[in-house]
Amino acid sequence: MVWQPELDELRAREAFAERLGGADKVKRQHDAGKLTVRERIAGLADRGSFHEIGKIAGRAEYDAEGRLVELTPSNNVFGRATIDGRPVIIAGDDFTVRGGSADATIREKALMSEQMAHDLRLPIVRIIEG
Repeated sequence: MVWQPELDELRAREAFAERLGGADKVKRQHDAGKLTVRERIAGLADRGSFHEIGKIAGRAEYDAEGRLVELTPSNNVFGRATIDGRPVIIAGDDFTVRGGSADATIREKALMSEQMAHDLRLPIVRIIEG
């Protein structure tokens, strides 16, 4: 398949994003008695209804041959979902990536979640930690 290398990188980026800020940061979050942003979304949204947007956004690192070796995902997670059967936009900051700091956010993702809620006339649910 002509696009197989690109599809492979897409899947690799998705896998890196699922790791959030890494196992040690997730453990720290859990040790503090807190859920990760993905766990919070899973608990809030109807089962299987969350469809993330921009999951592969982040800072990528490549080896000398141009192969993806690491991805630090954006600390902003957002997408469409339903809550009690009602459509919503859900957005939250991932505190396992640089403590959820604003300078680690890909600013356009946060703006996109708000614009999408506006354009689709859906409520936006922001998951805030702090």
